[in-house]
Amino acid sequence: MKTKTPLTLFWMRRDLRLDDNVGLFYALKENEHVLPLFIFDTSILSSLKPTDSRISFIFKIISELKIELQKMGSDLLVFFGEPREIFKKILSTENIKNLYFNEDYEPAARHRDSEILKLFKDLKSPVKSYKDHLIFAKDEILTDSRNPYLVFTPYKNKWLKQLQSSQLQEHKTEDFYSSLYKVNSPQKMLELQDLGFVKSAIEVPPPQWEGLQRYDQLRDIPFENGTSLVGPHLRFGTLSIRKMVQLARQKNTTWLSELIWREFFSQVLWHHPRVATESFRVEFERVEWRKDLKEFELWKQGLTGFPIVDAGMRELKNTGHMHNRVRMITANFLTKHLLMPWQWGEKYFAEHLLDFELASNNGNWQWCAGTGCDAAPYFRIFNPILQTRKFDPKMEYIQKWIPEYSTFGYPEPILDLDTARKRALIAFAKVKQQMGSNI
Repeated sequence: MKTKTPLTLFWMRRDLRLDDNVGLFYALKENEHVLPLFIFDTSILSSLKPTDSRISFIFKIISELKIELQKMGSDLLVFFGEPREIFKKILSTENIKNLYFNEDYEPAARHRDSEILKLFKDLKSPVKSYKDHLIFAKDEILTDSRNPYLVFTPYKNKWLKQLQSSQLQEHKTEDFYSSLYKVNSPQKMLELQDLGFVKSAIEVPPPQWEGLQRYDQLRDIPFENGTSLVGPHLRFGTLSIRKMVQLARQKNTTWLSELIWREFFSQVLWHHPRVATESFRVEFERVEWRKDLKEFELWKQGLTGFPIVDAGMRELKNTGHMHNRVRMITANFLTKHLLMPWQWGEKYFAEHLLDFELASNNGNWQWCAGTGCDAAPYFRIFNPILQTRKFDPKMEYIQKWIPEYSTFGYPEPILDLDTARKRALIAFAKVKQQMGSNI
């Protein structure tokens, strides 16, 4: 494609929808000849398995968006490569007026975007970026002393206090579709195989709205699966966070709190990017974690002999999803009973979760391990047997994922819970003693 027409590019990333898309809205409203594009980033894809179900999902959504734009006489340009190199090539061959995109607050994304900004600045092409996948971001929610919050409840209270109806207003991109660039010869869509991937047998489930009004009653019962399943759709932006907050305010305030937790963890990562690899509470870097690869493999495969843990791990492996309550149980078991680094578990979840989002995954793992800024105390150790009695008393969830549970084929427990609990308490207390502080 070569054109003399000055083009405005809209770069789609984690905002894979046309409706209520803030950056696209302003690109269309403020310009003529807007052309969207998407880049399958090789720096991300190179670390994934060929069967990664998230790539199958993204590919499907991108293909659908491309068809939708083509029906309007425009197109979605789709590239495969490293973003900086792709933009360098575009800028050298096309008449680019400016670039619009929605912000991403993860450390790697911030670095990538800074490189793109330099590239466009050098060529004197303006770049505009917008907040889209969060209601509040960066420094928008701070304490009265202008510091970032480290505890969720006061953060939530300030979040709710600052929320205005204008922040939930829909951005009606359809009002400006006439600003889309008209393409005479649409670009042919890449094939999934061109990216080095094959179609996954695991599909992203649609959101389920039926149980939202009873979310607070059902969310901890894994067999009921009374959760919304919106995680992947918020992660990749197939749903608008503004619409989700409006829905949560109408249906269930407990679900709204879960959406606010997502924003809390995002601002923690924004202000403290080191938590991507380190414990927020640096003293816990001194914990003498066990690194038993054999036991770690048993945990991954769902063969620990603790049914609620094993059921969760099997659900994750087979569906790319794990019930929220069971996520806490499995993570607590790994970091406390097995006393293994939270980073190991976080990485494994990152490889398998359809809704993997760095800030939330990291925040939740550090919460369970007791190493985060607003974490469960280090001495809070979930007993998987008591958790089962409370949340899966009829063993329905367990029997769903462990068909051999009542047979001799199911393994014996790999550890004694009381012994393992004492081992964890000693390891964390040792750090407390070393630091001479209250942790």
